[in-house]
Amino acid sequence: MENRSLVTIAEYSKEKILYLLEMAKQFEKNSNRKILDGKVVATLFFEPSTRTRLSFETAVNRLGGRIIGFSDAATTSSSKGESLKDTIMMVSNYADLIVMRHYLEGAARYASEIAPVPIINAGDGANQHPSQTMLDLYTIYQTQGTLENLNIFLVGDLKYGRTVHSLIMAMRHFNPTFHFVAPEELKMPEEYKIYCRQHNIKYTEHTDFTEEVIANADILYMTRVQRERFTDLMEYERVKDVYILHNKMLENTRPNLRILHPLPRVNEIAYDVDNNEKAYYFQQARNGLFARQAIICDVLGITLDQIKE
Repeated sequence: MENRSLVTIAEYSKEKILYLLEMAKQFEKNSNRKILDGKVVATLFFEPSTRTRLSFETAVNRLGGRIIGFSDAATTSSSKGESLKDTIMMVSNYADLIVMRHYLEGAARYASEIAPVPIINAGDGANQHPSQTMLDLYTIYQTQGTLENLNIFLVGDLKYGRTVHSLIMAMRHFNPTFHFVAPEELKMPEEYKIYCRQHNIKYTEHTDFTEEVIANADILYMTRVQRERFTDLMEYERVKDVYILHNKMLENTRPNLRILHPLPRVNEIAYDVDNNEKAYYFQQARNGLFARQAIICDVLGITLDQIKE
């Protein structure tokens, strides 16, 4: 039987990505449908989440399905020492699909190999966040009219930022030019730079974050410095406010520039940016509903033709 799990965006072809974007577009036209009637989706969040969990649960509710699960692992049997395997196998008895966020890299891959139902990776440590990437791709396409040949600036925590890691893998099909803007402590890991070279993805690294650096950006993708990933809090304090985007920095940027952020933000985007027409992070979060509806339907074997009917 085909395993329809979504563990990493790297497994998706260009055709598959464009197919899911078209499906998301259909859901943006009408997100209230009853195509999951009788289906149960389990959301297992071993790590805190607001946007991802709520958008997945909203997606299921608007599609007519039912939700079970937890948002705090401390309230589950895992706090008693139950293994991840036993939790997954137990929940699989009750659900048609499991959406899982876990603090360990590779946890989603492991779950997909043992579970009798599909797994959607809602984030595994600093590794991957493929559903966020699908909503990012949908947002980029929505704002630029294309995914091809774009200048994409990734700013901030590129070491631990799983959203930027997934975005690099997804964009390999579309001839991007990436600009990695990060302090030395948080620069893009070597494995992702090797990935870029292997797939002929152009990239440049910067340590300065200035008006001049971002002047040619089509997409400015800001990220939060993630305190929860640091074992050394002194290092966190040193880098947490190193890059802050202010409205004045946008004066000479391209008209088509859009500013994205996976949220939550802390200090990295000043509030004076919010009213700029180039700020698009709240619309981006809204797109999470449509992208995740598309992913849920796809892993459950529901096709674009069925949605169009």
